[in-house]
Parts: sequence; structure tokens; C-alpha cells
Amino acid sequence: MKHKKQLQHLVLILPLITLTACASLSGSRDSNFSCPYDTVWDAAVETMNGYSITSQDKNSGSIETAWLEMEGKVRPYGIFAREGFGNRERARMSISVKKIDGGTGFSVLEIRERWHARGGATSRATRWWPVEPSEEAMNDVTKTLNGRLKDKGCEVSS
Repeated sequence: MKHKKQLQHLVLILPLITLTACASLSGSRDSNFSCPYDTVWDAAVETMNGYSITSQDKNSGSIETAWLEMEGKVRPYGIFAREGFGNRERARMSISVKKIDGGTGFSVLEIRERWHARGGATSRATRWWPVEPSEEAMNDVTKTLNGRLKDKGCEVSS
């Protein structure tokens, strides 16, 4: 009986893990520059200064921001296009800086979630659910970072 319950939980959780992983891996904005790692890292830190940074590790090349809650866009869900619990969303940014052949690359990714109900009557039905990242937010960060690197004399590499 215990194993059957564990299997039921796994069957319910596995698709959610897969969706969350796919959402967090897809849609990043990537750029490569022919300039030193330190230059790209410094420009990335400078670009993210306006955000609340929760972790920053130069050795691994990662910068993570805190969740920022905001009013989101209207996103009806389900076959009947129902409204959930308002338009409350939260987002956080992640930047990755990596050494590549002949230069340095960076990736910008926004992870965005929406608070609402999604079927069922359990307490787990109402929670944060992954949604598409904001193209505008990621493009703004990418554009700012690209501009700073070009100002420092870095050239885009292919």
C-alpha cells in the first residue's frame, strides 16, 4: 500500500518537474563576445546592480536575483479560459557567464511564475505555477549588457 502511494506521488510530480526544468532551460538569451572573462563578468555584475542579487559566484559564472512579485498579464487557463486568483506573478533573473573558444559568452534567463489555481480541490492546486518568461525583461537585460560590453571595446563573436 505504501509503495502504491509513493508511485502515485511520483506520477503526479514527475510531469511538473519536467515542465519546470524545460521552462527554466528554454528561452535564454545568449551572446558571445571576443573579450576577457573578467570584462564580461564585471559588465554582468554592473548590469544586475539594479536588481536584488541573492547569489553571485565569479568562479562558476552565475548571478541569481531574488524573486520580484508584480502584477502580471491576464492569463486565463483551462478549457473554459477561467481566471485564477488575479494576475499575481513573480520573476527572477539568472545570468551565466562562460569562457568559450576565443572569448566569453553569457546567457540571460528569466524564470517567471504565476499564483493561481489549476484544477483539483487539494491545497496543492493553488500555488506558484511556471509561465513563459517575459521577452521584454530578458531583452532589456541583454541589450544593456551588450551595450556595456561594446562600450568596453568588445566585439560580438559568432
